[in-house]
Amino acid sequence: MKAALDEAQHDFTSANPAITVACNYGASGTLQLQIEQGAPVDVYLSASPKQMDDLETKGLLLEGTRKNLLKNEIVLIVPKDSSIHISSFQDLARPDVKPIALGEPTTVPAGEYAKEVLTYFGIYDAVKSKALLAKDVRQVLTYAETGDVAAGIVYSTDAASSSKVKVVATAPEKSHAPAIYPIAVIRSSGNPAAARAFEDFLLGDRARAIFQKYGFAAAGS
Repeated sequence: MKAALDEAQHDFTSANPAITVACNYGASGTLQLQIEQGAPVDVYLSASPKQMDDLETKGLLLEGTRKNLLKNEIVLIVPKDSSIHISSFQDLARPDVKPIALGEPTTVPAGEYAKEVLTYFGIYDAVKSKALLAKDVRQVLTYAETGDVAAGIVYSTDAASSSKVKVVATAPEKSHAPAIYPIAVIRSSGNPAAARAFEDFLLGDRARAIFQKYGFAAAGS
């Protein structure tokens, strides 16, 4: 997401030089808490509907601005030069497959999706006991890239961004809630017109082409 949004931000500010966009990247749950605590945020893009649902329930979104922007897939990755044979999520329950990197389920949407997938296959408890919990999905990717873990669960877009890992399995759609990325303007925004303009740009064709280049699909497709 960072690489795609950086590029989209550059295109937007090139076309709108009077508007300055400052992006703050982090786990969706962490950003949610910052918004709840009054951080000066104009637009929120979450990697899961759950965090956006919480903000909407608390009345913190500008009415009518919430939209589904993108969708993603959940995949199982291993270090590219791994000598451990892993070809399915079920293999993660084997005693020799450890440790396994997951996002912290309470704050990282990719970790929440990973928990759902592992629960679907009936192996969450077995994997949890040897899991290395990461602060965000990029850290999961880094653990796999450096060989610090036998495997990790990330988004397909993260896996596609690295030449140091390989995808060995893709989670079935029925194994987890849809990996939807909603976007909305925050009600307390000090720049609602500019915030709406940026959101509209991200929902438009130009930004969609950028997101697709990085492996994201439009939420409506």
